[in-house]
Amino acid sequence: MSDYILAIDQGTTSSRAILFDLDGQVAATAQKEFTQYFPDDGWVEHDPDEIWQTTLWACNEAMRQRACTAQQILCCGITNQRETIVMWERDTGVPVHKAIVWQDRRTHAYCEELRAAGHEHLVQSRTGLLLDPYFSASKIRWLLNELPDLRKRAERGELACGTIDTYLIWRLTHGEVHATDASNASRTALFNIHTQQWDPELLDLFDIPEALLPEVRDCSASYGTAAAEFFGGSIDINGVAGDQQAALIGQACFSPGNAKSTYGTGCFLVQNTGDRCLQSSNRLLSTVAYRIKGQTCYALEGSIFNAGTAVQWLRDGLGIIQQASDVEAAAARAPDTRGVYLVPAFTGLGAPYWDAQARGALLGITRDTSRDHVITATLQSVAYQTRDLLEAMEKDGQTPEFVRVDGGMAVNSWLMQFLSDITNRPVIRSNNTETTALGAAYLAGLQSGVYASLDNIAERWSLEREFTPAMSDSQREDLYAGWLAAVKRVSTTG
Repeated sequence: MSDYILAIDQGTTSSRAILFDLDGQVAATAQKEFTQYFPDDGWVEHDPDEIWQTTLWACNEAMRQRACTAQQILCCGITNQRETIVMWERDTGVPVHKAIVWQDRRTHAYCEELRAAGHEHLVQSRTGLLLDPYFSASKIRWLLNELPDLRKRAERGELACGTIDTYLIWRLTHGEVHATDASNASRTALFNIHTQQWDPELLDLFDIPEALLPEVRDCSASYGTAAAEFFGGSIDINGVAGDQQAALIGQACFSPGNAKSTYGTGCFLVQNTGDRCLQSSNRLLSTVAYRIKGQTCYALEGSIFNAGTAVQWLRDGLGIIQQASDVEAAAARAPDTRGVYLVPAFTGLGAPYWDAQARGALLGITRDTSRDHVITATLQSVAYQTRDLLEAMEKDGQTPEFVRVDGGMAVNSWLMQFLSDITNRPVIRSNNTETTALGAAYLAGLQSGVYASLDNIAERWSLEREFTPAMSDSQREDLYAGWLAAVKRVSTTG
């Protein structure tokens, strides 16, 4: 009898694996960080083989913890950091270059050229995205143009390319399956989210051969079988979604207007818009939330590039905390930053600014500024950026009454209370904060017949704690005005 669903959660700074029982409860979890490469200003890379090895380790470690065999695992779901791109040889599976990460800004000048030439409307109308280095298309073009003979090899069909889910599926199936799901495809700036096909005009615009790209499947679908050698037995891969869409599913945000905010490496606020694909007038993104049985559900999304990375910087860059969990106690000691603001634009500013050239700043420091003030300002920056996104959604006529939260930073109750205070709306934390991996497990379970429907999945969601606003309007607006002034100081776009 199969007792578990294996969820692979391949993130920006670590690879994780979680075993869920069939009721969606965590049975075992394992996680391993991997190396971040910064070869130039604004460049971010990963070693695809290290991603692969840490993913295998995490899966086997979770199985070991539970003394679980592959025969006890019904199926596997995959969720992944989106937009990060890998290119590899079809014959050998060997990557031709390190993975170019979603945070990478090396193609900024090229994106600006396309914008100046008037191409952003085409990109936005077909894909729901903006012209920005964040998305995959310009990264793929950079590889084809910058590495010797790569374009010729791609045109001859010798190379394959895809986001991290695609690469893992290829490796797990020994190259038998070259596929991605609709949610990941929708983040490439090459996929027409209305026709649900790779778009010929966009492929031509970015000069990318379609032969490089994977087949696009539903989020809940068969993606082949992980070979027996990896886990001591074969396991069907039955669900795939980009990390933010997987979190939306894990949070059971299946009705239009439902919104969730995930706090991991970055912060991503996603609101379900149902079968309507809304185009933002305030520089938010339209995207595929999920596609199941050929039916597409859309979402409106705001993306913040740096959230958890700001805390990681406190630990690894400044050395003022020993571990990420130290920040909650520090904020409790110094809840008032005394006018200090951190703008964590380490790799530019995301929505709604989309300022690739902005860089971070610590503002308002005085002689009596302490380590704790800096830590509190770092946490507050995440909440301020979330309000930026909510303000943009309001202007688009899409105002969530509440926000469901998840991700590593969501366990920080001090931050969640400040988030409720500064956004002036309830913040709801579920009993299971591992909602990204849970969403991947649900998709795989849906394909395998464990769950009858999305409604059946929604019944499993439960509340852990609700945070409600407790801050005066004047204090809220004063703090936020200070944040907007700080952002203006680092912005290169005015």
